[in-house]
Amino acid sequence: MENTCPECGSTRLATDHKHAELICMDCGFIIDDTMFDFGPEWRAFDEDQKSKRARTGGPVKFAKMNKGLTTEIDRYDRDIRGGAIQPERKAQLYRLRKWQRRSRMADSVQRNLSIALPELDRMCSYLNIPDNIKEECAMWYRKAVHQGLVRGRSIESVVAAIIYLISRQHHRPKTLEELEEASGKKKKDIGRSYRFICRRLKLRMPVVTAIDYVPKFASELGLSGETEAKAIEILEKCREKGTTSGRGPTGVAAAAIYLASKITKGKQTQEAIATHLTGVTEVTIRNRAAELRDALGLDVELNT
Repeated sequence: MENTCPECGSTRLATDHKHAELICMDCGFIIDDTMFDFGPEWRAFDEDQKSKRARTGGPVKFAKMNKGLTTEIDRYDRDIRGGAIQPERKAQLYRLRKWQRRSRMADSVQRNLSIALPELDRMCSYLNIPDNIKEECAMWYRKAVHQGLVRGRSIESVVAAIIYLISRQHHRPKTLEELEEASGKKKKDIGRSYRFICRRLKLRMPVVTAIDYVPKFASELGLSGETEAKAIEILEKCREKGTTSGRGPTGVAAAAIYLASKITKGKQTQEAIATHLTGVTEVTIRNRAAELRDALGLDVELNT
């Protein structure tokens, strides 16, 4: 296939799949009229037909054992039509199930994954983490296991550390307090595993800003879209002035939400915000809110 039109030299080419032709968009010259169709030989007119006629399996999933490409032997001794298996075949199926189970735990990596992946699924479900982030967490955990980085460390702390890393990369950060509650491991152990994994896998520690926490906090507090947008606007202006430098992002985000709620006539108080948000206190909100207010020159009274 040519990248330019031999007639006018244009690179604006279009493919006509109906007539199997490659056409120049500028002069209309037909460059190729014998193109191959690499699509399926069948047609489908709705999603139901498409799913029934497709002959490919499901996508590869790193969060599943054997990436989801495994063989399952039914334990109910039924054939493909649902009928009962002949008695002389039951012993054979029992042996097949036994060796299938043993083959999945053939080495230490498989045994580790058999514990870690269900734990990852549980923690992601507890923290409301979407499937795309969970799949990426599973992929990086597999890399850590194959490089021997989990040996000598708690599986739960390593899983929590990877969730902490990947969620920060996607600007949907989770706090160490949330991960401590979900994993049952101390923040100190999770932080140590996080720094070790970043160093050994040569990953940059992602920097999280206060703006990244605003959508999450707004969802937990049930704020309106106007209040959330105002909080982000306040943080963007304060970042330009350098007011948020060296401050904890969670406290700054909570203070911006408090100021935005006051401006938009919301009903959020410092006590209510500190009660609903993990790792934020009333004193922190009051101090950070005063700094943001003074930096922007806002006429807002900071009552509790």
